[in-house]
Amino acid sequence: MTGTAPPAATPACTRLAKALQDLKSRTGLSLTALAERTAFSKSSWARYLNGSQLAPREVVEALCAMAGEPPGRLLALWELAEVEWSGRHRTSAAPSSPPDQPAGGAATADRPAHRWNTRRRRALAAAACGITLAAATWLTVSRGTDTEDDAGRTAPSAAAPGCRAEKCTDEDPEMMGCAVPGQTRRLDPPYRTRTGARLVVVLSTRCHAAWALGWNTRAGDAFELSAPGGAVERVKVADALDAEDPLFTPMIDAGDVSGLRACFLPAVGTQECVPALG
Repeated sequence: MTGTAPPAATPACTRLAKALQDLKSRTGLSLTALAERTAFSKSSWARYLNGSQLAPREVVEALCAMAGEPPGRLLALWELAEVEWSGRHRTSAAPSSPPDQPAGGAATADRPAHRWNTRRRRALAAAACGITLAAATWLTVSRGTDTEDDAGRTAPSAAAPGCRAEKCTDEDPEMMGCAVPGQTRRLDPPYRTRTGARLVVVLSTRCHAAWALGWNTRAGDAFELSAPGGAVERVKVADALDAEDPLFTPMIDAGDVSGLRACFLPAVGTQECVPALG
């Protein structure tokens, strides 16, 4: 969502604006040129780049394409900025009492964040040329069929996702096309842990799959999403570099949304769990 002013200056919103400014510099394009190449006006681009208005997800995708930048990291940062912008981070639940082990009791190996993200980013880099071509095609079509609107525009429907339901298990939501704008939703406001980390479960309605998104973490922390029957997906923060960005688990089948549970496992301290629909 977008607005005229954020609820407060927040780190993620500031970082996103700076990242977009860097991408613009890499393209060598002026605001006028950006407006000519996209469905967003010159004044809109100015507000997105100076941070006075949250850029729509489509702006992030378009600018990444024009700069030849794999979009995964910037889209994860956009997710966090959107939460902060909307103020939903202020409504997080109070810490729960010490929880039991995840439902089903199934053991799962930690997936270091750097290994998971490296695999994802390499795949995105390999597909960069295809992403750029597809984005250019969309930008051309959208300029011919849509009416310009300073608030931004919703992209045309994406191609069919790469997986659905149980076939999405252990897959990357971005790579599988499950994180399409307008077809994902957070099942609850972000949960604030005792250490200050945030955790939220994201559902893809087009893929019938879910993943856990976490931020404000520390090296050694881990978080996971479990489903009835013992299926568990987990990601671990390997180092301080990993802790700088939002991280997400691989996907899990969301056939029984009411049974999903997210858990935060701090490097030091007691784990905290919360049902996806608290």
